[in-house]
Amino acid sequence: MNDGRSVRSLLVDGKVHVADGAMGTMLYSRGVFLNVCYDELNLRQPDLVRDIHVEYLRAGADLLETNTFGANPIKLASHGLADDTERINTAAAGLARDAAGNRAAVAGAIGPLGVRIEPFGSLGVDEAREAFARQVRGLLAGGVDGFLLETFSDVGEIGAAIAAVRAECGLPIIAQMTIGNDGRTAFGTEPASFGPELVALGADAVGVNCSVGPHGVLEAVEALARVVTVPISAQPNAGLPRDVGDRKIYMASPEYMASYARRMVEAGARIVGGCCGTTPEHIRAIVGFAKSASVLQVTATEAPASLPAAREPVPLAQRSRLGERLASGRFVSTVEIVPPKGVDPEPMYAQVRALKAAGVDAVNVPDGPRAQSRMGALLSGLLIQREVGIEAVVHYCCRDRNLLGMLSDLLGAAASGISNLLLITGDPPKMGPYPDATAVFDIDSIGLTNLVARLNHGLDPGGNDLGSATRFVVGVGVNPAAPDFERELRRFEWKVEAGAEYAITQPVFDLEQLDRFLARAEGYGVPIIAGIWPLVSLRNAEFLANEVPGITVPDAVLARMRRASAGGKEAALAEGVSIAREMLTAVRQRVQGAQVSAPLGRVPVALEVLDGALG
Repeated sequence: MNDGRSVRSLLVDGKVHVADGAMGTMLYSRGVFLNVCYDELNLRQPDLVRDIHVEYLRAGADLLETNTFGANPIKLASHGLADDTERINTAAAGLARDAAGNRAAVAGAIGPLGVRIEPFGSLGVDEAREAFARQVRGLLAGGVDGFLLETFSDVGEIGAAIAAVRAECGLPIIAQMTIGNDGRTAFGTEPASFGPELVALGADAVGVNCSVGPHGVLEAVEALARVVTVPISAQPNAGLPRDVGDRKIYMASPEYMASYARRMVEAGARIVGGCCGTTPEHIRAIVGFAKSASVLQVTATEAPASLPAAREPVPLAQRSRLGERLASGRFVSTVEIVPPKGVDPEPMYAQVRALKAAGVDAVNVPDGPRAQSRMGALLSGLLIQREVGIEAVVHYCCRDRNLLGMLSDLLGAAASGISNLLLITGDPPKMGPYPDATAVFDIDSIGLTNLVARLNHGLDPGGNDLGSATRFVVGVGVNPAAPDFERELRRFEWKVEAGAEYAITQPVFDLEQLDRFLARAEGYGVPIIAGIWPLVSLRNAEFLANEVPGITVPDAVLARMRRASAGGKEAALAEGVSIAREMLTAVRQRVQGAQVSAPLGRVPVALEVLDGALG
């Protein structure tokens, strides 16, 4: 432990202090390739890491951060190093400690996990806290005297990191969020909101780092100074990077960074330094400017911004005709058609008009099923509703969009009149004709359900007021025949907890499997719509049974199709329709609706299955 300067002493002495700058920028400038695990260098090239710490110390830094921004077990796992988490962090702390001696404080650097946590990700808060705790324990063993949590976008995630530190020790915590050019985090949270919230969570100092240059960080410091009384930290990037050849170069000069550091101090910052693109030259200039500035005594002249209260959602029966049928307990009939592959919607309109004339309640529009490239489901659903006047149930998947893209889509869909959603994770691109396409999967269907439920309460992902609530009817997918049945049930329960209001199953061919699922899911209180798929041929049945994930076709059904196929194509189709009609008759007393697929776009086949069941 340091007998001289410590993080606590820097926070309580009322003076301005300068933190170091970028570690990654310096390692890259020393010839370390980007595909290398920079955290592992604490073990493999300790002299290189120690020398960079020394350079920042000689430049005048009062606070050194350990080279552990990504040294949590989840990020390290991508390099096969999760088991070395504690060892890497301990080594990193020791290197910074050796370099600092009694001349500088050493803060254990902790960055985000690299995955989303609940409610928008699959990682639980407890799991996140334990991942951070492993890093904290390693850093403590190496001798840090405080912690710097940096570059977080999600207050919930940084809250888990703060809790992990507090469970292990009482050392001071500097908690820093990152913002965009709009002055908000990626979740839409303003400094006036997250500053007081971080203090309430247990941070000893709060601030902003990374993402934007000095100008944006200065505005964030000004906003924080109006709502918190704890010390404020500021570590901007060296401006925004520019593409120079095949490299990204940060253009802000040391003098420019230093002049803004002085303004940050005058605005209320007590700790200033740098992030991406900054070097010892930047820190040396900052020391000269910042320490000559007059320190603003932060008095928090404004009341902390409080998050808006969630609105009560519009009652389910008032959101759509489908919502009204679900709320009243009436049986729901829908037919699934796929959007066109080209730009002409007329064939789709003709199919939908036939469905409307037959009395089908709604049309299901899948979103790139089996990773096929087709007209977008949201726009197809909107065209169907406007042109034909029948409600669409739009499948919306996570495969192709990040969280912000989904938010934009959903707000536009709500404004355009789309109400009925079926939220799914989506099939991976390798299933489709473009196997090299890049999937996103920023969140899964559980996180997406949480997002839509918040929109229905009038809040964005950051808890900010949208002005009014959306009116989505929130559906999810479920597979009664899932190979890991217990996992499927847990995920369904989580979807219901997140806000699911109905569920559509994968195609049902086995009543025993459906009954087993319904018996376990009965307590969830969510209407179930059974998927019904009319088989058109033996080949179609064998394809579904062997090549489509999530669909189970029992041997008995395959045997029936095999016997019927001996009589020709028409006999096989008739048998497929008979099987589907039998299944529809059997499920009517078990579930609240049926989604009948139009196989290969053959709407008359779907209507033949539904004949006598509509009304």
